[in-house]
Amino acid sequence: MVASADAPFADPFRREIVGHRKSIRSVAWNVAGRKLASGSVDHTARVYDVEHGVRGGRDVELKGHGDAVEHVCWDPTSPSALATISSDKTLRLWDVRSGSSCVATVATAGDPINVVYRPDGAVVAVGDRDDVISFVDARTREVLRTHKFPREVNELAWDAEGATLYCTTGQGTVEVLAYPDLKPLRTIEAHTHSVYCVAFDHERHRYALGSADALVSIWDAAEDVCLRTIARVESPVRSVAFSRDGRFVAAGGEDARIDVARVSDGARACAIATGGVTESLAWSPTEMLLAYAAEEKPEDGGRAREGVIVVWGAPDTI
Repeated sequence: MVASADAPFADPFRREIVGHRKSIRSVAWNVAGRKLASGSVDHTARVYDVEHGVRGGRDVELKGHGDAVEHVCWDPTSPSALATISSDKTLRLWDVRSGSSCVATVATAGDPINVVYRPDGAVVAVGDRDDVISFVDARTREVLRTHKFPREVNELAWDAEGATLYCTTGQGTVEVLAYPDLKPLRTIEAHTHSVYCVAFDHERHRYALGSADALVSIWDAAEDVCLRTIARVESPVRSVAFSRDGRFVAAGGEDARIDVARVSDGARACAIATGGVTESLAWSPTEMLLAYAAEEKPEDGGRAREGVIVVWGAPDTI
């Protein structure tokens, strides 16, 4: 942690949650901020009951996938509905109120890499390694349509109304599509290298992009205008997220730290030492808490620690 950390990060706490046996690919908070989900190379997802990120409760293991769980995503309208995708080429939907029972399994067009619910919870969009996006009805579990993209697609995000889909690409652009007809609306020339990740703030007034060029850019969502660029990270950025109040943006990737910046001016609020690559990070929607999964490499060159989630935050959230 840097000594000059901004409030509320001057004296944060750090808690480790251990459950998975292998590295974690994805972490996500539910809409109530009281459950934390993770997906792992060990073929499972897990759901942890957490209270203010500190006091733990029930830990549920979600089994059934036949390969690595690449991404987990909560329904934004329900605190108990979870979607997981796996390299076994399936999307699984879960209702965690019923424990570890899977509600539905949907075959995907290819090997999926990301999944995102539409803001109304009605549709799930799944992107795969063949650059095909599948749209699944979350109620009927039917594949509504598939769309083959003409270029590499890395991550997906919906606008506030669910009428527009943002797709980051390997060409450094963001392709914006109308939904449901998927008509191309515009191309945003965002970065000089592949754009790996995209995240909207809570109000969806702004979005952040992370790129292979080691830059984070913050954009006005109404005008698709770049407000500022953050250039402190030294390696490709794999994950970005806004804090609950939209004042801070966290960026993690191949650096051995997470950079937390003030959105207002891009200045560093603090840096979190991770000791290794950050695979995924997510801010709680209700607390000033950041959950992240990083493979910590010991200083003696031994085996990296895997399967650990860190919950990090400000003391006034306890």
